[in-house]
Amino acid sequence: MPATERAIELLTAAAEAAHDKKAENVLAFDVSEQLAITDAFLVASASNDRQVRAIVDAIEEKLRVDFDAKPVRREGAREGRWVLLDYLEVVIHVQHDEERSFYSLERLWRDCPVIPLPSPGPGAADNAGTSSAVE
Repeated sequence: MPATERAIELLTAAAEAAHDKKAENVLAFDVSEQLAITDAFLVASASNDRQVRAIVDAIEEKLRVDFDAKPVRREGAREGRWVLLDYLEVVIHVQHDEERSFYSLERLWRDCPVIPLPSPGPGAADNAGTSSAVE
């Protein structure tokens, strides 16, 4: 069963909030066939710890305000290197560029369908990712 409509809505809103804070390489994967614990992953990155935390704060605020959604688990926020937000239907990973490169979640989940996301709006980082295929 593919990711639910609510999961897609949460991912889309989270991606928009991430783009607003200039997140890079924002990708979403439908992991519903591989994992029983969640429907989808959103992965985003930033070049420094402060930006990672700003992206996380923006995502949490957007999902709280627009969907009355709060993460059931939040890990890594203090360090700002790899923050995980677990909303049950979706798990959001915001990583420092170095962690993103080292752990390469895109490779781990490359067999999962990519979920299309909106393109970054005006003012977002020029290299912010879209839902293009993973190499």
